[in-house]
Amino acid sequence: MKKTNSLSLAGGALYPVALFLLLGGAPQAPHAVHAIGALLAMSLLVGVLRHTPLVALALMLMGSTAVVLFTHGYPHSSSLSYQSRFLSYLAVDVVLGVVVATRSRRTSLITVAATFAVQFTAVAGLSRGPLALTGTGVIALLAMVSSCAVGQLIRERREHATAWRTQALADAVTAERLRIARELHDMVAHSIGIIAIQAGMGRRVIDTQPAEARKALDAIEATSRETLLGLRRTLVALRRTHPDEGPAQTPLVPSPGLKDIDQLATATAQAGVRVDVRWSGELRRLPPDVELSAYRIVQEAVTNVVRHAHAGHCRVTIACREDELSLEIVDNGRGTPDSTTDRGFGITGMRERVRLLRGRFSAGPRPEGGFRVAADLPAPLPVTDGAAAR
Repeated sequence: MKKTNSLSLAGGALYPVALFLLLGGAPQAPHAVHAIGALLAMSLLVGVLRHTPLVALALMLMGSTAVVLFTHGYPHSSSLSYQSRFLSYLAVDVVLGVVVATRSRRTSLITVAATFAVQFTAVAGLSRGPLALTGTGVIALLAMVSSCAVGQLIRERREHATAWRTQALADAVTAERLRIARELHDMVAHSIGIIAIQAGMGRRVIDTQPAEARKALDAIEATSRETLLGLRRTLVALRRTHPDEGPAQTPLVPSPGLKDIDQLATATAQAGVRVDVRWSGELRRLPPDVELSAYRIVQEAVTNVVRHAHAGHCRVTIACREDELSLEIVDNGRGTPDSTTDRGFGITGMRERVRLLRGRFSAGPRPEGGFRVAADLPAPLPVTDGAAAR
């Protein structure tokens, strides 16, 4: 940074020296030579332009005006050659576009007005006749307007990109919050429901059937440990602020999937609801998000059966087709959820999971009684073994 600042200061100091040598070395040279020399001398201000565009614009405007005022050219130069003395203002217009693109609108308006006033005064005072004034003025005005338009376009594109990034970040934060909320709800609601049922059953039979009470306590302990492990995994993921951090101290377990459906059925049976799991088609390896969503949908649907349906059993049908995974959970309970379920997030969370995977979801009471939850999740065929190996 210090080296860059030193180069900028050196360029700013050498610029007036270069202009002095240009004006004093060849005062009678053609106007085009002076204008091109002034443009080349302005390359010394590139470092200044990068850090302070307003300072660079002021230096270039003064330098270009000095070249325009103090060059004489050939005594009998043509009108076209005489008008070429204003070419040095082209670099000023380019820097003016940079100011418009990088500075506030108020600063840009003031800068444009000041630059226009200086250039118009120079053009009006040195043009030969009304016709030359009109032609030179129009050309100078078009050059300035073009540079300002390009700068404004760049400014708007940058502001749009910034707004898009901000909105994308906000959407990502919202999506992550919803994902965490769904995970916590699906995991905690199921476990707490089973724990509550097992605790109630153990309290009722602790005096008459100690063995059954002991089984209930064992189920509570196992469910509590599983829930604690899931919560710990979620909290570790939340505490990891950078994706390139090393592994956490707490060992992580894989996310649940279809292979854990039987274990879910066993835990639900201990809560008093028998789960009949039926498989259809050939079970294959599915994408992790499909596996997790399928498990959470089944888990939430079964949890609702345990907590609200007052049913003795439910049926879970999992069908693996060529391009999708179909889930159906039906029970023989009372069908219509109670008011507490209507205010909950179970069905909403299941619907959100299916929507994120661009699948189909339906949930509602059955005409013959009970409740039905159905979901069709896209499950594309896996790649070949050779491609997977590569």
